[in-house]
Amino acid sequence: MSATRMLVLGVVKLVGEAHGYVVRRELKSWAADQWANVQPGSIYHALKSLARDGLLEPVGTESGEGPARTTYKITAAGEHELQDLLAHALADATAGNDEVSAAVAMLNLVPRKQAVVLLKNRLAGLEGQLAPTRHGVTSMPEMGKPEHVGELFRLWLVHLEGQVRWTQELIERLEAGAYALKD
Repeated sequence: MSATRMLVLGVVKLVGEAHGYVVRRELKSWAADQWANVQPGSIYHALKSLARDGLLEPVGTESGEGPARTTYKITAAGEHELQDLLAHALADATAGNDEVSAAVAMLNLVPRKQAVVLLKNRLAGLEGQLAPTRHGVTSMPEMGKPEHVGELFRLWLVHLEGQVRWTQELIERLEAGAYALKD
């Protein structure tokens, strides 16, 4: 899955109609180039690809200084794809940090109850990874691996425990009514 794809669809949905510069400016204001590795070239490529796939529809072209700018709106298929991408990123414990970050940035596009259910699925998956990761910390010598390799498991465990704690706390905040989400 692509965080860029999710973010571009999400920005077009939020703005209503947008050309590449608008999407780029919005994502830059969120520092998405830092946390999701969204670069200008990938935004324009995503717009063209999403339009080719029928997820965005060109609705006009603006001329002026510089090259012409094609304006897009999200299609019904694009709305469906966006919801699928958001659901995957919020529910799947194996989703990458860029995907989860993109989904959190678009959390206001998900109904509150659905977000809680998705995050509880993510939480169950993360918690299911704790025991095997803890086992890996202590079992490196038994597996014929150098002891220092256990540090990888310690690093993974710290990251995993942080994700579990953050997910639990986000669920609690959402259940308490935090943030302006659809109900």
